[in-house]
Amino acid sequence: MSRSNSGTRKIKRYSKRDLVRSRDLYLMLIPVFIWYILFYYKPIGALQIAFRKYNPLMGISDSPWVGLKYYREFFSSPNAWRTIRNTFTINLISLFTIFPLTILFALLLNEIRINKIKSFVQTVSYLPHFISTVVVAGLVIAFLSPSSGIINILLEKLGFERKYFMIMPQWFKPIYTMMNGWKGIGFGTIIYTSAISGIDPTLYEAASIDGAGRIRQMWHITLAGILPTVTIMLIMRMGGMLSVGYEAIILLYQPTTYETADVISTFVYRRGIEGSNYSFATAISLLNGIISLILVIFANTLAKKISETSLW
Repeated sequence: MSRSNSGTRKIKRYSKRDLVRSRDLYLMLIPVFIWYILFYYKPIGALQIAFRKYNPLMGISDSPWVGLKYYREFFSSPNAWRTIRNTFTINLISLFTIFPLTILFALLLNEIRINKIKSFVQTVSYLPHFISTVVVAGLVIAFLSPSSGIINILLEKLGFERKYFMIMPQWFKPIYTMMNGWKGIGFGTIIYTSAISGIDPTLYEAASIDGAGRIRQMWHITLAGILPTVTIMLIMRMGGMLSVGYEAIILLYQPTTYETADVISTFVYRRGIEGSNYSFATAISLLNGIISLILVIFANTLAKKISETSLW
């Protein structure tokens, strides 16, 4: 008991010493905690709007309860299953294209041995991420314009007819995916390049001595070394399966492309924000959060069974 008590006292003494020594760092965390409390935890109480017929003039507490009315209203809507299907389809396309391409791009970046060229490629690939979504959507619309767009000009030169891609439902998902890929693949490699930098260089030297070429080193050392990071990112990506960047979709879609472009977030935006039905918007957003949590738990459990990597 005495040895245990002395160990506890030593831990407390070290904890107090570390707290005093790092007090400036802890003080810097206070604004972050305040931010999360005000903008993430305090609004949780307002989620009851999802079960009330919210009237801004009456306030949240005085608005009448309606139970699951807005959920029944959403699932009975003729557009509900269309928006759910489009949301999952767009996310699955992104999962099977942009996600692996980001990993591949990080692996290829790591193979560039000249630092100046590597830095240049990284800078150029990161830049699209910092361009406003409004600007990127404007560029896409300009490039695909049936009258002056460069794509249609090239098609005409090659003997094809001009097409108004932005009003063709079958073209919306490829256009949206390519736009997101161009904007996000470069910046998405930051996490993977950081993980690659933590791999022991002696592993490459040993593999080279054993006769392994660049491709085999990339496959057996680099990719294997970042596999835990890939697993974590995949789990987090699964949690966003019902979340689509609705800003870009709103800027790109038109009534003629609702069939393939309308997702849950845009449907809620039209009904909840433009239609001032805040209870409906809150109800569907809450449903999105619950389903996303279930997907994260499922993906984490599956990853834990398949490998040793998981979020918890």
